[in-house]
Amino acid sequence: MAKIGFIKLGNLGMSQVIDLVQDEIAAREGITVRVFGTGPKMGKDEAAATEELKKFDADFYVMISPNSSAPGPTAAREIYKDVPCVVISDGPTKKDDRAALEEAGFGYIIMTVDPLIGAKTEFLDPVEMASFNSDAMKVLSTCGVVRLIQEELDKLAAMADEGKELELPHILAKPEKCIERAGFNNPYAKAKGLAALHMADMVAKINFPACFMMKEIEQVTLTTAAGHEMMRAAAQLAIEAREIEKANDSVFRQPHSKKGNLMTKTALYEKPQ
Repeated sequence: MAKIGFIKLGNLGMSQVIDLVQDEIAAREGITVRVFGTGPKMGKDEAAATEELKKFDADFYVMISPNSSAPGPTAAREIYKDVPCVVISDGPTKKDDRAALEEAGFGYIIMTVDPLIGAKTEFLDPVEMASFNSDAMKVLSTCGVVRLIQEELDKLAAMADEGKELELPHILAKPEKCIERAGFNNPYAKAKGLAALHMADMVAKINFPACFMMKEIEQVTLTTAAGHEMMRAAAQLAIEAREIEKANDSVFRQPHSKKGNLMTKTALYEKPQ
């Protein structure tokens, strides 16, 4: 039995499903999961509250948050530095900062393609927030990010179940790395998926100055709206990529068996093996 604890500080696109990708139909044996979430906030008070999850005594923990270098996630890592823990975030991207995480004993999967939302009151309301996150999830799911994380966590769960020493991942998940996990068969579908990932990567570069630097309302609203329009266009490319695969009856699927083994199938009427 592998015990996995998930710590959600704030919200990324991937936060929506991070605790679900090991057991997509809630029928898998051999793993048990607990989740501690702090909602949208990720400050030091929220970080301190996550210590409650250590009582679960998980085989490993997964800590997901925006900007893992921020004060809240940094404080949370102090709590979990003595147990196996994988940091999943959209930063840090610099090699030295990632090396520091590794030297401190943490695994990491840094997703440059999980986009920064246009979080300004002049633009963002709950409907816009939900719409943006649904677009982000379309890209993350179709274009390889979900499968990359699913496969890496599956490896850890298998090691824990077998009583082996855990080998934590250290991955900078740029577009080129993510697309190789997507399982596209058609090269045009793969190209559309890669384009969607690059666009998602660019959304953060557009929204960052609007969120933290710009002051004038026209600048803020125009820029955040542009970032969200790019995210919507990226989601449409991801949809088109999957539609190509569906038209060819070549959608790659990788469900878990009841015992937790990964099965595969491509043709719709094919039984997973």
